[in-house]
Amino acid sequence: MKGAVLYGPRDVRFEERSTPAITEPTDAIIRISATCVCGSDLWPYRGINPITQPTPMGHEYCGIVEEIGSAVKTIKPGQFVIGSFFASDNSCPHCKAGYQTSCQHREFVTTAQAPILRVPLTDGTLLPTPEVPSANLIPSFLAASDVLGTGWFAASAANVKPGSTAVVVGDGAVGLLGVLSAKQMGAERIIAMSRHEKRQKLAREFGATDIVTERGDEGIARIMEVTKGVGADSVLECVGTQESMMQAIRSTRPGGSVGYVGVPHGVELDGEKLFYSHVHLHGGPAPVRRFLPKLINLIWKEKINPGKVFDLSLPLDQVAEGYRAMDERRAIKALLRP
Repeated sequence: MKGAVLYGPRDVRFEERSTPAITEPTDAIIRISATCVCGSDLWPYRGINPITQPTPMGHEYCGIVEEIGSAVKTIKPGQFVIGSFFASDNSCPHCKAGYQTSCQHREFVTTAQAPILRVPLTDGTLLPTPEVPSANLIPSFLAASDVLGTGWFAASAANVKPGSTAVVVGDGAVGLLGVLSAKQMGAERIIAMSRHEKRQKLAREFGATDIVTERGDEGIARIMEVTKGVGADSVLECVGTQESMMQAIRSTRPGGSVGYVGVPHGVELDGEKLFYSHVHLHGGPAPVRRFLPKLINLIWKEKINPGKVFDLSLPLDQVAEGYRAMDERRAIKALLRP
């Protein structure tokens, strides 16, 4: 089969790769219905996370089960399934605590930008939909495999409560779905920080009540102004830079919470300033598997439409254009169909 392979900075190729096969009795093979390019894929694409050899890409996926290993009990061929970017057994102590991305037996799923995917630890990783969904729901189920689950974790980690004020730092797919998540959790006021008109519009569709275009110190000052000097109850940090993290922490009221899900690059915190801020910090790789049952139900009942974050749809063999469009911010998120 052919799939996406990253050779170096801005060098993605669609080329022959080995067709996945069952290697462990807990494996499943799925035929991909849709995959996509993730914002975190842009770190190695831009050379910020260097790679040392040609690397297959892709960690967001949904599709039809074609084959299962002899030990798989909960998934059957023919089912439409969604899984997380980390495979997990869903039974170790960390999984039971709701942190499947820290599973003691976790495996990173990294080859999903292809027509066929091997998923390890099937019973703890994949969840089926009630039936094979209609085509219009597939983008939303794909979003659930990462960016929706990550946005949801950002809101959960930031302790968003009914009636609260939430700020979302970052207007990529995760930030936009953080807005959606905060809305679902009952936030009364949701302030999206964005300079891009198209993304601002989608943020409002997802539930943002206010838009702040300023960044850095000016952005913090604006948040303080609109919250009458108090700061936000909850701040969702969805970027991963020093500026975005400090913007998040300094926009949070004493006793408030920051949920950070942007993969950190060059982030350093001043312990003394953090100590006196009285701000709660919680985050990390989103335990998407924890939230998948709820997210699948919301999508199946069409109560949410996270698939709106895909504003570019391409055939899988044009994956390089998907990377370029996101790198150049011509697209929020590129959906790829085999």
